Amino acid sequence: MMFRSQPIPGPPPARLASRSGRARRTAPMNWDRRYDSFKTWSGKLERQITHLAGGPDGLNDEGGEDASDVIGGSHRTCATSVPEVDRFYAALEGPELDQLKPSEDLVLPSDTTWPFLLRFPISAFGIPMGVSSQAILWKVIALSVPTTFLHVTSKANLVLWCVSAALMLAVTATYACKSALYFEAVRREYYHPIRVNFFFAPWITCLYLAIGVPHHLTWAARLPHWLWYVLMAPLLCLGLKIYGQWMSGGQRRLSKVANPSNHLSLLGNFVGAELGATMGLREGPIFFFAVGLAHYVVLFVTLYQRLPTNETLPKELHPVFFLFVAAPSVSSVAWSKITGEFGYVSRVAFFVGMFLYASLGVRVNFFRGFRFSLAWWAYTSPMASAAAAAIRYSTEVDNAFTKALCVALSAVATLTVAALLATTVVHAFVLRNLFPNDICIAITERKVKPIMELQESDGNDIEDTEAGATAA
Repeated sequence: MMFRSQPIPGPPPARLASRSGRARRTAPMNWDRRYDSFKTWSGKLERQITHLAGGPDGLNDEGGEDASDVIGGSHRTCATSVPEVDRFYAALEGPELDQLKPSEDLVLPSDTTWPFLLRFPISAFGIPMGVSSQAILWKVIALSVPTTFLHVTSKANLVLWCVSAALMLAVTATYACKSALYFEAVRREYYHPIRVNFFFAPWITCLYLAIGVPHHLTWAARLPHWLWYVLMAPLLCLGLKIYGQWMSGGQRRLSKVANPSNHLSLLGNFVGAELGATMGLREGPIFFFAVGLAHYVVLFVTLYQRLPTNETLPKELHPVFFLFVAAPSVSSVAWSKITGEFGYVSRVAFFVGMFLYASLGVRVNFFRGFRFSLAWWAYTSPMASAAAAAIRYSTEVDNAFTKALCVALSAVATLTVAALLATTVVHAFVLRNLFPNDICIAITERKVKPIMELQESDGNDIEDTEAGATAA
């Protein structure tokens, strides 16, 4: 007896067609490659794993092209390189350069919500930065002689410090995931002329946390000196990069990219000087204070001049202008820590900060009608710094006016943080728009002509060719 193998009967043609059609329909849903240009590994490893598991390989039946290209067919460009500085100015508008101009296109889809990590900006570090500055303020209020009549205990400092530390850990973990999965988005934020200044915010927040450590923690009695060097090393590296670009005269020269958010790149020098002097260091704090002072003078003059080459200064007032108050206020306290007294240099810096604060305060009506963003949290730090400097000044000049000034500035800083907290909660849980699509990281490398313009140009070329042939 002989046995012969027979072919296994295949499914009916209709069933086979339906299965292939279902695979084509599910492939675009599983393999949306519109975000691959921003992924660190471009999603290749994910496709290989799913292919080995027997899933659809994302290829259609026509030419072997990826089915997800159908979804992103309208996006004619990809994020192959970082746009130049002039391109950010040409494609974006608004005080923070985060709004797309109507004539521009994006490399990411504009009709859908992007993945959360792509929508999580570096400016989110402004939240722990603002809360940690409040922790320092309430620590100063609890320990200073001019504010003893308020009967504030150090529990407020403990609560705010714990909250700011938890926020810092959460934001750091989230942004670390973004750096690991979508490094191209982080790179584009670094080259953004305004967002680059917020890369100083994580280290400034760590300095704030070190200054505002509650006395309830026994290990806070004496911070190790190595901690100061660890925190200041990244600020030194960033400063060498940014300040060098200011002087180089290229596309990122200061006269072109100067904007109030540049104060964040200077603030770390003064905060670091204050922390180092508090820890008993001498030469290091003086070094960073000198570097910060030299560049602050140049930046202050540049912003006041409003040079014609500067394209980022908004015509109207914006909360970003409160960063003008940060450097003078923090530097006054830092120099008093270095010298051991609130002398003339500290008082000059304090008076400059108070004048700038008052000049902005009398124009409060002009700060209405702006779209809320997470970057506003970074602007609460100058208010807390000004209140802390006023309390330090009141220890030297103790009278009814200075005490009233301390209470008023502290109240304004606290109410501002409370209002921002309520606004953030509303946008996060009620309106659900706290993290919109981060438009500024998805602009094209160069402006893409609309299809109508391309057709018109092609038509003109054909007419010119036919006219030349007729004349010949």
